Amino acid sequence: MRHRVLSSLIAPLLAFAGCASGPSVHVDHDPAADLAGYKTFAFFEHVGTDRSGYSSLLTEHLKSATRAELERLGYVYDERAPQLRVNFFLNVQDRQEVHTTPSTGFGGLRFYGAWGGYEVRTEQYKAGALSIDLVDARRNSLVWEGVAEGKVPSKALDDPGATLGKVVAELFSRFPNPPSA
Repeated sequence: MRHRVLSSLIAPLLAFAGCASGPSVHVDHDPAADLAGYKTFAFFEHVGTDRSGYSSLLTEHLKSATRAELERLGYVYDERAPQLRVNFFLNVQDRQEVHTTPSTGFGGLRFYGAWGGYEVRTEQYKAGALSIDLVDARRNSLVWEGVAEGKVPSKALDDPGATLGKVVAELFSRFPNPPSA
């Protein structure tokens, strides 16, 4: 049971690293916010906790990857007085795609209509989305958001920490203005 729960939580975030083309990544920011003017960050207290009140391994992987990227950009972790608060959201859904192709008739010829038909193939997969938000702590206002979406390959569960690190790095590779010195 625990493995199923852990898999359902990890799967959406891992969707992105296993695809050959990578995740679909979108970023947006408040044009009025001076992202270079912020110097410090911390996580919201509730980020990644469930009803039981503890954080999962997935949460710790996400916090670690996000913290590493923000520090790489020049931000300083400050739990007591952060200028930015970090939050992340995760959504996973079971999806289905139906693919139809004309069936092959006699001798490799394709027939349509009354003489031929279509081959129907159904693909079952998990689709996931990860959103990382940076919120101005003083104004309690969103100033930057990165979203990655994609299919979840089953092999992505082999190394969730590394996989999440790649997804988070891809999101922050599109960060517009790191802090000034």
